[in-house]
Amino acid sequence: MSYMTASHVLLATAMLLNVVGAAASETSGKAVRITSEIDGVTTLHNGAPVRIERNQDQTNTIHPSFQRTSRSCPPFCIQPMHMPDGVETIGEIEMLRYLERIGAGDDSVLVIDSRGSDWLRQGTIPGSVNIHYKRLSMRSADEADIAAILEHQFGAERTGQFWNFRDAKTLVLFCNGPWCGQSPTNIRGLLRIGYPAAKLKWYRGGMQAWETVGLTTVVPE
Repeated sequence: MSYMTASHVLLATAMLLNVVGAAASETSGKAVRITSEIDGVTTLHNGAPVRIERNQDQTNTIHPSFQRTSRSCPPFCIQPMHMPDGVETIGEIEMLRYLERIGAGDDSVLVIDSRGSDWLRQGTIPGSVNIHYKRLSMRSADEADIAAILEHQFGAERTGQFWNFRDAKTLVLFCNGPWCGQSPTNIRGLLRIGYPAAKLKWYRGGMQAWETVGLTTVVPE
């Protein structure tokens, strides 16, 4: 009787995973998948469907704008892993699930690019809307303008001097990456006015992480 050693088990497992991965790639025709089960997701950007996939060119490199390792701090300081009050930090897979929900017509989710127009021209995440971080800041925007965004874009309801966030959207915010403070500034500001932490999500990796794994971007018109 023969017995399999631990090394034999590991080798057999690795071979099985390779076979499964190869079969998935052959089925979809994609050599570079998001996961072994997912080759892409479809979302809506400005009302039109966009397919998000990874770049299939295995010699592709990251966008030059995100190659720099060092930027002056402030303002480009490294952000913590977690925001206050239990705001969830998410990664690419979680972001893709929210974008897929948007693509399926779920209007309870809003993905927000907090950056300025100079960065937007280099590409953004399909399915996102741009709300510059200063538009939600009491230091730089009028209270009436902020209230209009809360009511008309986020779905909050004003009741006298207070806000009712019961039917407000889940907001998924991002900017340039771990060294970008724009989406964290938005999140802290929204928390101060009472936006529920459970309805705020932070994609900390931002555009730098998105570009690093070769996911689809779009350039706003």
